[in-house]
Amino acid sequence: MRVLLADDQHLVRTGFRVILEVEDDIAVVGEAADGARAVTMARATQPDVVLMDVEMPGMDGLEATRRITGDGPGGPAVLILTTFDRDDYLFAALRAGASGFLLKNGTPEELVEAIRVLARGDGLLAPEITRRVISTFARPGDPTGAARSGPDAVAALSELTPREREVLVLLASGSSNSEIATTMHLGEATVKTHVSRVLAKLGLRDRVQAVVFAYENGVVRPGG
Repeated sequence: MRVLLADDQHLVRTGFRVILEVEDDIAVVGEAADGARAVTMARATQPDVVLMDVEMPGMDGLEATRRITGDGPGGPAVLILTTFDRDDYLFAALRAGASGFLLKNGTPEELVEAIRVLARGDGLLAPEITRRVISTFARPGDPTGAARSGPDAVAALSELTPREREVLVLLASGSSNSEIATTMHLGEATVKTHVSRVLAKLGLRDRVQAVVFAYENGVVRPGG
């Protein structure tokens, strides 16, 4: 798995490199000290995962994430790593296209596992962050500033079959593929196919974006 490090602090990047390069299946392909450099290097080195800091000089990590994920399907997944436990960063990162969000006070083992999760095409949020996503979208007039629906979202949702819409609802609840299979009385391989079709039809990168999409567009509501 190819990883690009983007953080304005040299010591932080060095620490990440030391943690990751002892793993046989992970290679650090570059380092960037600001968002603009991260975008350039992501396009040049084609990593599987970008570890992205939020606050960097010049272009910040949120704008860099937006540009990297905006290059189209097949690009790297972005894992936001920050010391700032703030909802505005969390939601901005998710809307920018990040596939995961972790705080820097996590363990090396958690970081390595997060990279592996994102590299295989899944999204990742720490459990406490998932709870905050749901609780925020549950509040009327939520502070995220996102529209609940729009013409593009309505059109995309209309392309889903009833079964695919049911899969989306279960994804938004945080269900794993095995849990979805049990609920819907399907095989896991069939569930994987349905999940892939849902993401493709909605133009989403991963399960994390599916959760946000479902809540933003009123497909599901906590307790509903």
